[in-house]
Parts: sequence; C-alpha cells; structure tokens
Amino acid sequence: MGLLALTRRNWITTTALVSSLSGELKQPRILPFRTLHRSPPAFRIPSFSSSRVSSPLAVSSDVLHDAGATAAVLIGAYSLVRGFDNLTRRNLIQQNLSRKLVHILSGLLFTMSWPIFSTSTGARYFASIVPTVNCLRLVINGLSLTKDEGLLKSLTREGKPEELLRGPLYYVLILILSAVIFWRESPVGLISLGMMCGGDGIADIMGRKFGSKRLPYNQEKSWVGSISMFIFGFCVSIGMLYYFSVLGYLELDWVKAVQNVALISLVATVVESLPSAGVVDDNISVPLMYRVLLSR
Repeated sequence: MGLLALTRRNWITTTALVSSLSGELKQPRILPFRTLHRSPPAFRIPSFSSSRVSSPLAVSSDVLHDAGATAAVLIGAYSLVRGFDNLTRRNLIQQNLSRKLVHILSGLLFTMSWPIFSTSTGARYFASIVPTVNCLRLVINGLSLTKDEGLLKSLTREGKPEELLRGPLYYVLILILSAVIFWRESPVGLISLGMMCGGDGIADIMGRKFGSKRLPYNQEKSWVGSISMFIFGFCVSIGMLYYFSVLGYLELDWVKAVQNVALISLVATVVESLPSAGVVDDNISVPLMYRVLLSR
C-alpha cells in the first residue's frame, strides 16, 4: 500500500508538472527584443570568398583610374610648359616672368589635381610619376645629354643647362616628396607647397616689378617682395586647406589653422629674406623650415 501510494503521488506530481508546462507552451511568450520584428539580414558572401573575388577587380579598377589620371596630369603639365614657351618665343612675356609663372602654376595645379586620383594606397605613387618625369627631363637637359630650348627658356634665368640642376630640380623633388609622404590628408605638405609656389613665386614677381626699396640686411630682397610673400603665401595656403577640406580630406579647427598659417608665413618670409641664396635654395629652405615648424 505504501508503495502504491508513493507511485500514485509521483504520477500526480508528474502529471501536474506536464500540465503546467503544456499550458505555458500553449501561451507563447513575447520576447522584448525589437530585432524579432526586423526583416532577416541580407545574405553576405564570407570574407574569404569576397576577398578572392572582388578584391582583384577593385584593384584593377583603381589602377586604371590612377593611370588615366596620371596621363591627364602629364599632358596638362607638358601643355603648361609649352604654352609659356610659345609666349616667350613670341616675346609676349619676358623670360623671367614666364619662369616664375611656371613655378607658381605647375606646383599648385599639380596639387589641386590630387583629388582626381583614386582612394587606393597606391594613388600617391601614381601622382608622383608626374614630377618624376619632369625630374628626369631636367636631369637629362641639365647634363646636356639633350637640349630643349623651350625648357631652358621657361625654367632658367640665363638659358644655361646647369641651371636646371639647381632651383627647378629642387622644386620637382619637393613635389615628389610632398605627394609620397604627405599626400591629401596632411596639411603640412599642402601648406608647404602653398608657401613655395604661391608665396615665393609671387614675391619674386612683385619684388622685380615694384621693389625699389631694398631690405637693410639684404640688398637682393625688397620690402614689397617680402610683404607679398607673406600675404600671398598665407592666402594660397589657406586656399589649399579650404579646397581639400571642402572635398572631405581634412577636418580643421579654422581659428587655430589661420593663426598657425599666419605665424608660419611670417617665419617663412623672414627665412626667405635672409642672405642665404648662395648657400641654400629657397625651394628647399622654405618648405623644409615650414615642415620642421609644423611637425613640432
């Protein structure tokens, strides 16, 4: 009897438990997760598969894009030099003015062409091909391995081939380093090129035209030229920063940016005015000084 009572009691307990569970199963519980109401996620190819399939296509597209951009910029650079060469030959502008306009425009237009290159890591190297080609032209002509009269008239003061191995060569080397090292995301390279192309270039033009009053510590430099370097170097540098920030490559605190550019423009103007042309070329001293100060 005791055993039957125990068995009956266990059966009743088990039956009650099953009934309780079945009652809970009949009344579904609603979980408090909003994800239950969302549509199922879209199917995605696993990472190992996508990297094998889409990556080569993307790389190939970037290479073609950058190759086309490089060709376009090369054609533009060549046309710019040839255009001023023709103006010089026709005596429409003086040789010194032609040289400085090429100095100003070639660097600025090259820098402003950077956004047409792709976002790949190799884009900067494609862009650097443009000044590298010009660098080879300068070396070949500077060593008198060949003679390009148009190049000599556009880029030299006295038409001597060896002049190509000084200022013009340093200029294109700075362009190469700026593209490879700093590229679009760094204000250091942009402002350095702004000061070298805009500030130093326009300072020479204004100084030769209106610079009758010379600096007391350097008779080769004028007050007009130095003031022009500060003003135009500052404006061109700010313009370059604005150009790349509008395109989304830079995010700047503009109050600090303007203050820093003004300070560096002043220091660059002082360095450029020093009697050191025979020791260090302006195309090296100004960008180098600027990058040292910005890296602090």
